[in-house]
Amino acid sequence: MTTYVFDSSRKWRLHDRVALRPEPFGALAYHYGNRRLTFLRSHDLVSVVESLPAHNSARAAFDAVGLDPKRWPSFEHALTSLAAGDFLVEADSE
Repeated sequence: MTTYVFDSSRKWRLHDRVALRPEPFGALAYHYGNRRLTFLRSHDLVSVVESLPAHNSARAAFDAVGLDPKRWPSFEHALTSLAAGDFLVEADSE
């Protein structure tokens, strides 16, 4: 099993084939390419994911949405899972 390393100092975005659907708990993310579905169980996480393309790094997105720096490691973990599932890609990739 390969361990995926998420670099929060890089620029990220949703994969072009991913759609977010708002839900009371946060959002559903569906990947139309690999047909995976995942839950974003926090409105803060949804805010971060939606703001990623507007910032030069994931950390800048954390700061922009007002996350307490103590919470950053848990958000990095969540974004690592999303990137490993191909929901997120580096902004310069296709």
